[in-house]
Amino acid sequence: MTTQMATAQIRIPTALRQFAGNQPTFDVTASTVGQALSQLTAEYPDLGNHLYNNEGELRSFVNIYYDEEDIRYLDGQETPLSDGSEITIVPSIAGGAVEIEPLQGTLDGDEIMRYSRHLIMPEVAMGGQEKLKAAKVLLIGAGGLGSPLGLYLAAAGVGTIGMVDADEVDSTNLQRQILYGTSDVGVDKLEAAKNRLTDLNPYVKINEHRVRLTSDNALDILKDYDIVVDGTDNFPTRYLVNDACVILGKPNVYGSIFRFEGQVSVFYAEEGPCYRCLYPEPPPPGLVPSCAEGGVLGVLPGTVGAMQATETVKLILGIGDPLIGRLLRYDALGMEFREFKLRKDPRCPVCGENPTVTELIDYDEFCGFGGDHVEADEALTPEWEISAKELAAARAAGKKPVVIDVREPHEREIGFIPDSTLIPVGDVPARMSELNSADEIVLYCRTGVRSARALETLRSAGFGKLKNLVGGIHAWSDDVDPSIPKY
Repeated sequence: MTTQMATAQIRIPTALRQFAGNQPTFDVTASTVGQALSQLTAEYPDLGNHLYNNEGELRSFVNIYYDEEDIRYLDGQETPLSDGSEITIVPSIAGGAVEIEPLQGTLDGDEIMRYSRHLIMPEVAMGGQEKLKAAKVLLIGAGGLGSPLGLYLAAAGVGTIGMVDADEVDSTNLQRQILYGTSDVGVDKLEAAKNRLTDLNPYVKINEHRVRLTSDNALDILKDYDIVVDGTDNFPTRYLVNDACVILGKPNVYGSIFRFEGQVSVFYAEEGPCYRCLYPEPPPPGLVPSCAEGGVLGVLPGTVGAMQATETVKLILGIGDPLIGRLLRYDALGMEFREFKLRKDPRCPVCGENPTVTELIDYDEFCGFGGDHVEADEALTPEWEISAKELAAARAAGKKPVVIDVREPHEREIGFIPDSTLIPVGDVPARMSELNSADEIVLYCRTGVRSARALETLRSAGFGKLKNLVGGIHAWSDDVDPSIPKY
């Protein structure tokens, strides 16, 4: 029996488009999902490395949807296609309500006036506003997502808002982190956030958790809150938050952002899947770029954070249909929302039928970072590194190493190290023939993360005279040429 051929379209997420000619879609004529993906990866071999492991199996941190169904719950890659269907690649990019007893009769006259637009809604009314006042919500992160979350939840009258963050406000935050202003640069984020939110609504209590969330403190911090909202930007913390919420029976309102795309869901193991049901394992370090590397549209966190705030309020009030068992994907460029069904995985190591993860683990190690890893270039030993001052001194002494800029062309327009050659990190495998392995080669990017990845690619291909510029062009600006702007 032969399967009929059909025309279909594969939708490629922003995070992977750099490996697919920067194309958002790819048209195919095939009989199954597997055949369609084979056509895609034959056209773009580098993309295949992100979709498949060495055994030719789909990676566990990449999900494939046929229309709105996960192919894992259909016929896998043998799922037959029909004309006009869509295949969507959804990679990982860190029903019901919570039982909250209303604080009856606690709203004073000023609060009744403040929340009047809520009180005249029958879905909220006095009882709902009292539930909001009684609720305790914990925000993990006070950055891009935490900013709109904090503002909208405080404005809505959520009685207790906890915030976990250990950073200071940086000027690069101001493009999207709307909690802060120029006068806050250099100030502790939680101090600035508390000042702003208290000014917005003095009836809200702000709890400051000025720490990095770890396996040692997570359960103790999360246990006193009704709902946890994930505004993290890294995979170790994302898996930590998920597992802690499953262990404590807390709903986890999830959001993630990258460039022009966002994802939102509610992971609540009491009633549906958890984050590990969607992505059992994280991608290897460096495979998925962070917002610091790839950028993010400044208004995107506002959209995604507002959706997370909406889901949080719905859970508190016990109204509507929360995103439990559903993943909402938002494409700002196309102004398009897509919804995908999620299923609880009975084999999930945390919330499945026979869980093997019953206590918090080392999430840096689980995500492949190990120990106190912070940036990818820390994995390089000193013999593979060079400082900006050392490179400048070598040049001044007449040595002329080949300097390769692995950033994107639009970044090079901001500024570059003189006498350097642009080879974007995604092009390195295809363009390494342009390099001579006998030359001394120095690689640089914005801060040293992508260039470390490029170094590993070249090293595995037999190049031996390689150095990664520690701190990237930012270090060059700090230590050698301040006229080069930092970004």
